[in-house]
Amino acid sequence: MAKEQKKTPIFSGASPEQVAEDLRPLVEFEEEGLSLAALHQLLEKKLFPHLMNYDIPTFQSMFNAIPEEGAKFGAVIALQHNQGVTNWQVSPGGAMLEELCGKALCRLFGFAREADATFMYCGTYANQNALYLALHRQAEIEGFDLNQRGLQGFKDPSRLAVLTSEDAHLSLRHAVRTLGVGEQGLIPLKVDENRRIDVDNLREKLDELNGKRDIFCVVATAGTTSSGSVDPIMPIAKICQESDTWLHVDGAYGFAYCLVPEREHLYQGRELADSVSWDPHKQLGIPIPNSVLFLRRQEDFGRMTIFGDYFNPEGDPKPNPGLKSPPTTRPFSALSLVTSLRYQGLIKLVERLRAPLAAIKETAGRIEEEQGVELSLTPDTGILCFRIIPEGFPKDKRNELQEYVYDRIMNEGRRTISKTILGQDTVLRLVAISPSLTADDLMETVGYARSVAKEYSSSMRTK
Repeated sequence: MAKEQKKTPIFSGASPEQVAEDLRPLVEFEEEGLSLAALHQLLEKKLFPHLMNYDIPTFQSMFNAIPEEGAKFGAVIALQHNQGVTNWQVSPGGAMLEELCGKALCRLFGFAREADATFMYCGTYANQNALYLALHRQAEIEGFDLNQRGLQGFKDPSRLAVLTSEDAHLSLRHAVRTLGVGEQGLIPLKVDENRRIDVDNLREKLDELNGKRDIFCVVATAGTTSSGSVDPIMPIAKICQESDTWLHVDGAYGFAYCLVPEREHLYQGRELADSVSWDPHKQLGIPIPNSVLFLRRQEDFGRMTIFGDYFNPEGDPKPNPGLKSPPTTRPFSALSLVTSLRYQGLIKLVERLRAPLAAIKETAGRIEEEQGVELSLTPDTGILCFRIIPEGFPKDKRNELQEYVYDRIMNEGRRTISKTILGQDTVLRLVAISPSLTADDLMETVGYARSVAKEYSSSMRTK
């Protein structure tokens, strides 16, 4: 890491109250406007210090990144032209490019010819859309049109259920809430020692709930946001085929890593999923928002279709991406992804994806040789979970210690780290997204966390 980058604060470290005080002048709207030069000066002074610096190696906590050069190039063009791409009438080029890009992505990720894709605002909406399609299919099995009758068409809506990992993303809770199924319909599955869905438990749950609940969807995760673990997609897909259950794969974080040859085996079976979500803005440095929903059968998008009088009329042969999802105004998200992939080429794309995986793998190996640091699981992707446990530190205080280390590091504003809960354990969490992040950068954070924990442990002994 360059010396000047080490000295650069990750963000101001200011409290919420301090940030609010600095930003208040920005929202004091006045009769007279400011020149662009004056406005930039105001932003530079009041806002910029409080923004997170994603492009320095001490940012190791979340999935954000500054735009990749090719993506930035496309994003500027998209902004200049401000195209909505809902349909042909608002942007012939934009609508057609999105359609072509979706098909090209299906080929890139190894889906069958019948597959298709659409761009979404974020992974949360993509997951919600997928669960709606699964619920619609369940309604068809029961002999009615969900679009027309809604949940009241089910004889007993309280029987509806979704099975997913206990580590699944909170967006699935949003989805069942929004669909009216409620959180009582989200049934957690046990995970193994590496935080992957326990396939035996899935079978047991399906047998246990047979005749009692209507399982309309099973959700596997291709890279959980807590630990980065990839659920065993192939065996889960085969079980879903046997039980005639819709399989959705939430790949918002980790799906792109299937393009790295040495990790592809983790994603085998993805082509059998009924739907897959993916966020290019996570690993690829594509400007937010940029999410994609893949469907194994393109005709399944028809369950979302609503025709309009002044656009998207029934029978219109022109490309209309807005028929695949709810937004009637949608940004030109495909362009920045297209320009990024064309600028880098697939060889450099794979190199970009491989770099953080290699950094995490090396860091995990080095942690196993460290005293007082415990690796929580073997990382599948670009997330590393660990605990600082000084020699002799009380077992019942270890979660408290991880909380302290996290708070201390984040409040200092010089680097970022994150935390999560795995089972009953609070663990510290490092995320590698940038291809420039190295194992040395990550180990520097681990070392600092150890020093903070040592101070805390010493203070406990002196009390």
